[in-house]
Amino acid sequence: MARETVPERRARGLQIFERLDEAMPEAKIELDYQTPLQLVTAVILSAQCTDKRVNMVTPALFRRYPDARSLAEADTPELEKMIHSCGFFRAKAKALKGMARALAEQHGGQVPTARSELAALPGVGPKTAGVVTVHLGGEPAFPVDTHVKRLARRLGFTRHEEPSRVEEDLQALLPEELWAKGHQLLIWHGRRTCFARSPACERCVVRELCPRIGVAKAKATVVKGARPPRRAAVVPPRPRRGALRRARPSGR
Repeated sequence: MARETVPERRARGLQIFERLDEAMPEAKIELDYQTPLQLVTAVILSAQCTDKRVNMVTPALFRRYPDARSLAEADTPELEKMIHSCGFFRAKAKALKGMARALAEQHGGQVPTARSELAALPGVGPKTAGVVTVHLGGEPAFPVDTHVKRLARRLGFTRHEEPSRVEEDLQALLPEELWAKGHQLLIWHGRRTCFARSPACERCVVRELCPRIGVAKAKATVVKGARPPRRAAVVPPRPRRGALRRARPSGR
């Protein structure tokens, strides 16, 4: 793909997101939650874990710890056992208790909607804060997780690796009212079609609009008229002097 101008990239970006929206109009967060605290908890647990697994764990977790105070005072071994299958259970238990303690002591047990206040909570990084603020109607954001980052680079929307820089490029690409939806569309497309190792380009709805940066070609390019390389001649080894004589029967 030839080097494109900023207006051309924005026009292409709008086309891509329109097609993704047409193909996946139901795209939304796949974590199950009913309260802001449940949302923060689920997003923390989803790090390096599938949403499906998190949704299997959280019903019992939410019943056991219905508010910030109860989660902050949770018995650590019991909490670790409940979330063990989500992976990194010790770190996540520490993050959950720290987050809940900060909510109970600094915010009256309520989850703030400002991204800066969310990011200041223990265990809540910029991505988690962005996801939470978007779904709680706090601030416009285009949170960048592994799927969003991978697709943003593959689609030629950014050259950066740092999530904050990737988010800046995506925010400059789309109107603010499309950031939250665009975030979900990239996640869904990354999980269903644009896989990390072997993207299903043959069934991608935006294939002709994608430069496929970093995607290895399935087949080598065939140059028209090129001759195949000649096979090297196989020369049998010459027998050593006296070898046949030694191999000849003695006749005795």
